[in-house]
Amino acid sequence: MNPYSDTSNQVISTYHDHPRFICATCSAVLALQDELISKSFAGREGRGFLMHSATNVKLGKKEERPLLTGVHTVADVFCTGCNDRVGWYYHKAADLSQKYKEGKYLLEREKIVKENNWKLDE
Repeated sequence: MNPYSDTSNQVISTYHDHPRFICATCSAVLALQDELISKSFAGREGRGFLMHSATNVKLGKKEERPLLTGVHTVADVFCTGCNDRVGWYYHKAADLSQKYKEGKYLLEREKIVKENNWKLDE
């Protein structure tokens, strides 16, 4: 799938009653807060959150990228609602100590919004 093609009609509306992270541009749900592994990661534009999974995203081209913790095989992650790049997906880590990242998503803090979905008693 071309990461730049219009896929806004493919956004899945789900997780209505769950705390989640949404796209800062179009408000598509990108991940549940329960999927958060760590807030101590570095993205391209500041802090990043390592996530077990993500939704309403599509992957760009797989590439070798030098990151702070070594060279990793990653693919940029794009929001299906607006096509903004919101982070990357870890396909493979060269270093044994970094293997735990494989199959995980890095969502950049500046590209997402935490939505708690609190309900106030009336």
